[in-house]
Amino acid sequence: MIGEEQDDEMMSPAAKRVGPEDVPSVTLGRTRFEVIHWGRERGLGQSGGYIAAFDAATNKERWTLKVYDLAYDPDLEEDVQDVFIEGLAPRGEDKLAVLDERGRRYIVDPRQRSVRPE
Repeated sequence: MIGEEQDDEMMSPAAKRVGPEDVPSVTLGRTRFEVIHWGRERGLGQSGGYIAAFDAATNKERWTLKVYDLAYDPDLEEDVQDVFIEGLAPRGEDKLAVLDERGRRYIVDPRQRSVRPE
């Protein structure tokens, strides 16, 4: 019947959220930076908000950095509370600009492995 076929996501009030869009990597000098989505699958404390630094020549991961904290409400499903990074861009010659899904902006200093709000 018309109208009976609906996407399962639309029908379920507890539907899982759609995954985040891929974010292009950024290379500064000899280091390539990538966004880590689904950090919990890697044993990290939350799913969104992480970046990883790789040696651009060898592709070996050097380190990860949490850009921002997420506070999970235990009464809600975690996946609907995840906030992912949606933008990564060079800022000058040695810093990264990070944009999350809520429009918050951060500046990452890879040398110091530090983060500050923009």
